[in-house]
Amino acid sequence: GWREAVAAAAGALQAGGLVAVPTDTVYGVACLAQDSGAVRSVYGLKGRNGGKPLAICLGDVDSLYRYCHVNVPDELLRDLLPGPVTLVLKRSEGLNKDLNPFTSLVGVRIPNHPFIRELARACSGPLALTSANISCQASTLTVSEFQDLWPQLSLIIDGGPIGDVQSPECRLGSTVVDLSVSGKFTIIRPG
Repeated sequence: GWREAVAAAAGALQAGGLVAVPTDTVYGVACLAQDSGAVRSVYGLKGRNGGKPLAICLGDVDSLYRYCHVNVPDELLRDLLPGPVTLVLKRSEGLNKDLNPFTSLVGVRIPNHPFIRELARACSGPLALTSANISCQASTLTVSEFQDLWPQLSLIIDGGPIGDVQSPECRLGSTVVDLSVSGKFTIIRPG
């Protein structure tokens, strides 16, 4: 059941593993953001250039203040989150220095999907989250679409198909909004 799946995924993450999880947009691969070895494993898995940042995923808006400097009203955060958006904010000292060391910013997701939020809460810290695909390939909406990654994953949580598998729009991922500068916002990537 649900509780067992959350416990199994949390155990795999706490052991330094990578776990595939459904989100509100596409399938993701998560690891503990505070575990530098696991963060390196995500880059290896994706064949990803180390200069491309990973987002963090949190269970609730309250925990966002621990890892980010927030300069927008709390009501705005609660209007946008949980939801299919990544908010780019200034990172705080509380975040692992090995996660995106080349930037003072961090993308934050609180997906509108109960499983991944429950998982983040169970891990008592941020998850590093990226789409479950090789860099530059299409985002995935079913677990079979990323089966080439399976051997490198500790656990795969199959939440069924996400959205309309036939629709290219469903593969866009989250909308990325930069809120790091007071009084301004920039849409970096429409989703």
